[in-house]
Amino acid sequence: MKSEVKNLFRKVLIANRGEIACRIVRACEELGIISAAVYSEADHQAEHVKMADEAYLIGPAPVKESYLNIHSILQAAKDAGADAVHPGYGLLSENADFAKKCEREDITFIGPSPESMELMGDKISARKAMKNAEIPIIPGINQRVESVEAALKDAEQIGYPVMLKASAGGGGIGMQKVNNEKELRKAFEGNKKRASDFFGNGTLYIEKIIEHARHVEIQILADQHGNVIHLGERDCSIQRRNQKVLEESPSPFINAATRQKMGEAAIKAAEHIGYRNAGTIEFLVDDQQQFYFLEMNTRLQVEHPVTEEVTNVDIVQWQLRVASGEILHITQDSIIQNGHALEARIYAEDPSNFFPSPGKITALTLPRGEHIRHECGVREGIVVTPHYDPMIAKIITTGKDRHESINQMISALNNYHVEGIKTNIPMILEVLNHQDFKQGQTTTAFVTDILRSTNV
Repeated sequence: MKSEVKNLFRKVLIANRGEIACRIVRACEELGIISAAVYSEADHQAEHVKMADEAYLIGPAPVKESYLNIHSILQAAKDAGADAVHPGYGLLSENADFAKKCEREDITFIGPSPESMELMGDKISARKAMKNAEIPIIPGINQRVESVEAALKDAEQIGYPVMLKASAGGGGIGMQKVNNEKELRKAFEGNKKRASDFFGNGTLYIEKIIEHARHVEIQILADQHGNVIHLGERDCSIQRRNQKVLEESPSPFINAATRQKMGEAAIKAAEHIGYRNAGTIEFLVDDQQQFYFLEMNTRLQVEHPVTEEVTNVDIVQWQLRVASGEILHITQDSIIQNGHALEARIYAEDPSNFFPSPGKITALTLPRGEHIRHECGVREGIVVTPHYDPMIAKIITTGKDRHESINQMISALNNYHVEGIKTNIPMILEVLNHQDFKQGQTTTAFVTDILRSTNV
């Protein structure tokens, strides 16, 4: 059923692909907004192209010539007569230059201000901002390391093990744990090059490793009128190569007092920088429930559906609504987490080594059920190319409690049938059936240190 909300955009260009583009198309349709997709030559038969009201070719398959081509995307927006651009996640979603160019073309960028993106997109400046806001930050050095010699001095001051991190990026790229001087010397130049290649900025910095940490994040929503709320937390501790695989809400680890403090800290952080639209404050939580600011994602998160399922708040619709100037009328007191939700990311990859597994999907059967939600960017017959991120879908299960949502997910994945490519489903099932996970006793090291050690 279409919304009767007034003053919404007439047409939105979706500057993304895959399952998130499909998700935004659906939100536009529900709000009565015309959706315009973009696609590369490799994606001419893609699901998001099929779903959207209109579609515009933006270039060849390589991502730099298509989905990262700002000129081509803006031209598509102008050709479409779009009022606004929704960047989804990844790609140009945290590119302040893109947001500025949208503004210059009188096209609304559905997201935060370019200034917020620049401040929080640089991890060093973000740390400084959060320290000024009196938000706990991970011990570390709040300045770039220019050389391996400087890095060695910083690591000695902080104490090993430390995390060598790219200041300009996320998603695990340019991030590496180092345990000693020898490992740091070996890792420095390689991480600097990867950061430069992926983010156009080779700046690195160093943080202390929080041992036995959980990765817990708070979803926030903010409008253009100074209203900020949080939608509770998501636990994202199940990761491989510092990238999330399973997410859930609420966290099985933090207690009510920690939950309240983290929510208040997230709102304080957003208010401090004058943030607007959807965003996520990410924390590491130690085994004593002390939490530390990790980073802020100034965009929609891959794992937003688990929050939607337990709060009954449509985050993507609210992104569109607050970007159009609507007042966020949801109050903090009205946000109640009901039940438990779990999300599994389905990747076209070999579960034995996490390497991508491109190819044609020759058969695809999705599990069905009242408490199963799919966010899928592929269909039978589609070719998964090596040009883009290998995530092809997400599956979300909801139950009255964590035990029920886990069992729902195990059943769903056992009935998830894909042929033609390999997927990470066997690995996810190993996680779900592991006693440590069932008991909520997993940290960010679980996949690497425990699951992999059992030769999964």
